Amino acid sequence: MNTKNIALFFIISAVSIFLTSCDKESEINPNEKGSIGLHFDNRAGSSDLALNTGNYTNALNQALNITTFNYFVSNIKLHNEDGSVYTVPQAESYFLIKESEAESQEIELNDVPEGNYNKITFTIGVDSLRNTMPISERTGALDPAGEAEGMYWMWNSGYIFMKMEGTSPVAPLDSASNTNLFMYHIGGFGGYSSQTINNIKEVTLSFGNESAKVRNDNMEAPEAHLYVDALKVLNGSTNIDISATPVVMFAQYSTNIANNYANMFSVNHVHNHN
Repeated sequence: MNTKNIALFFIISAVSIFLTSCDKESEINPNEKGSIGLHFDNRAGSSDLALNTGNYTNALNQALNITTFNYFVSNIKLHNEDGSVYTVPQAESYFLIKESEAESQEIELNDVPEGNYNKITFTIGVDSLRNTMPISERTGALDPAGEAEGMYWMWNSGYIFMKMEGTSPVAPLDSASNTNLFMYHIGGFGGYSSQTINNIKEVTLSFGNESAKVRNDNMEAPEAHLYVDALKVLNGSTNIDISATPVVMFAQYSTNIANNYANMFSVNHVHNHN
């Protein structure tokens, strides 16, 4: 085989491999299952969120330090670019994200049908069905005596959907700790026997021009990297004045904070490993 034929052989081989690869890429079998990862990257504006040591400022120019930042994510749906939607089985779709626990910020969803997913929908909080189930049936992230300790109002029989605590020089002095504390514990699923506050929020985020390519033969699951801006709990349609409202729990004003944190999520990028 002369030099020209050898070169032609390698060109044909390379094209064949490329076309085979493209064919494989386009072959999607929804009966095959794969996984997708979700990474919740908690931020404070453009900076990484640092509990206890980060010095931040809200929209009203009030200095603050965040000591606790937790929230529930549940009822996840993945939108395929072909228009179909995969709903994660509800019993497997409750997660408690804690800034203090790095491992809680990484979620892996398994048994997801193959597809190219370009949007995600989820609930911030815990739906009324799970809020009203017998506590014995609430396990994992929903166990008030386990993972969800401190995220459940025993006196009010309901989950705290988002908890932010911290200090600010404009907050009143707490005599017990001798610090200027603020505390926002936001929940309310609409009421069990009568109507009450409903702070359940559903958000849908587009992956933009990217998609998470879920395949059965992926060596490593694709991952959607989500930014979560904690300062948007305080800044938004209502700019929270820490001096005027340093503590908000089960009160009508909590709806303002819930409306704010509904906008704290965004998609930074999608990483496909294969």
